[in-house]
Amino acid sequence: KGYADYVLFGSNGKPLAVVEAKRTSKSPDAGKHQAELYADCLEAKYGVRPVIYYTNGFETYIIDGLGYPPRRLYSFHTATDLELMIQKRSRHDINDFKVNGKITDRDYQKMSIKAVCEHFNKKHRKGLIVMATGTGKTRVAISLVDILTRNEWVKNALFLADRTSLVNQAHKNFVKLLPNMTTCVLSDDSDHDLNARLTFSTYQTMINHIDTEDKTFSVGRFDLIIIDEAHRSIFGKYGAIFNYFDSLLIGLTATPRDEVDRSTYEIFEMEQGEPNFAYELEEAVADGYLVNYIGIKRGSKIMREGIKYDELSPEEKAQLEKVFEYERINKALEGEPGRDIAASEIFTYIFNDDTISHVLQDLMSNGLKIKGSEEIGKTIIFAYNHRHAEMIVEKFNKLFPEYGPDYCALIDNYVTYADDLIDKFADKNKEPQIAVSVDMLDTGIDVPEVINLVFFKQIRSKIKFMQMVGRGTRLCKDLFGPGKDKECFYIFDWCGNLDYFGKGNEGVGTKATISLTERIFNLRSEIAYYLQAEEYQEDP
Repeated sequence: KGYADYVLFGSNGKPLAVVEAKRTSKSPDAGKHQAELYADCLEAKYGVRPVIYYTNGFETYIIDGLGYPPRRLYSFHTATDLELMIQKRSRHDINDFKVNGKITDRDYQKMSIKAVCEHFNKKHRKGLIVMATGTGKTRVAISLVDILTRNEWVKNALFLADRTSLVNQAHKNFVKLLPNMTTCVLSDDSDHDLNARLTFSTYQTMINHIDTEDKTFSVGRFDLIIIDEAHRSIFGKYGAIFNYFDSLLIGLTATPRDEVDRSTYEIFEMEQGEPNFAYELEEAVADGYLVNYIGIKRGSKIMREGIKYDELSPEEKAQLEKVFEYERINKALEGEPGRDIAASEIFTYIFNDDTISHVLQDLMSNGLKIKGSEEIGKTIIFAYNHRHAEMIVEKFNKLFPEYGPDYCALIDNYVTYADDLIDKFADKNKEPQIAVSVDMLDTGIDVPEVINLVFFKQIRSKIKFMQMVGRGTRLCKDLFGPGKDKECFYIFDWCGNLDYFGKGNEGVGTKATISLTERIFNLRSEIAYYLQAEEYQEDP
């Protein structure tokens, strides 16, 4: 007996939803059973069970009729959202696990896909996959979208990443491997197909679309959200996105399962250290899907002992004063320019001209080389900040002007059209050959040709460190010539990161590569030496 507070009817005259609203002084749960009774009556009369909402004005919960437990919502769905939700009730468990081999063809990838699908079959709405950088997380995501759409679980999906370059990279892969699905890349300055099946966005851009009175998307616009590199900071900074949208959620991360923080597991409603699937660096290297690194530990007297102001030349003192002024403006350094610099401070800002020279000369002499060992391979130098990166590029151009102005390039957020530079760096036939990066190349960039990483900054987050190491782990066929594939990459560590994280050089030596020119010179010298033997001398 009694009347429902609100019933939303569809265009066909049948109920889409029933709402039971209680006073704000009461718990919304007080109206749950009452709403279910109203839904029973409406189902008996109209032959369709409406979606159930119950609320006290502050908190709103939904029972969608798909078998999930009640869950809290940010807001109500639109009529279109509700119609699609009711249509989904006819779906079956995901039983078509057939993976398109053109998308994912490795056994561990197929295992990860099946693990998430089976998790969803058990009425879970969130899945988490741990896979080392370079093992195909994006391809796994594409296969999951393919399988979930084929099984009629997903119609519209959203892919989120923290940088535009990563969004564009993912979009290219989805378009290539799922060419029949409409796509949209959100940005703040272009037109969009807001009805596209697949939407790609940075977190901040999506916040801009939903953090307005006239929201671009409804809470039910997406059936699935995929998070690239899911970790605590994303949920802390952009949690409003996941509170707003009512969808399935899949998190991808390269962070080792034991390093994923507890709060991330809690967000995905999982036990600590137990994602749906994990395939980590050591396993991938052992299976031949990634390459390992050779750690080359470097240092300098300045890094060990600091800078003694009185021991500097006038030119170095002038340079140090400029550093002080720059860092003081950026609130990174205190004190007067005429003081000594402790060794611990060197790890915060390494601007010493001599140190930069040593780092670059060491790289060019001992770094892995290609093209008959004549040219340094693709290299990333991780710099501390923008000014540090500028000084590295300036010093390279002074030391090695013969390589031209584009050979070594600064890539960070201060650089206009940095994404274009990233695309050029990712092209094996284009320059720059050496990228000096401040944060932008730390994660997510897929450049298999990278064979040298220079850590010219101190890292104290193991998650970030492993992500940076991942820039070099990808396989690359014929990199050193026909049949000569990439087998390892070098890490030049100038700031004690390998020791800090308990990493060695993996038991492999650090023998320098000798260029073709050097080998020819050495061979000629050796021939000349032997030709001096008595038996090769002519009588006068």
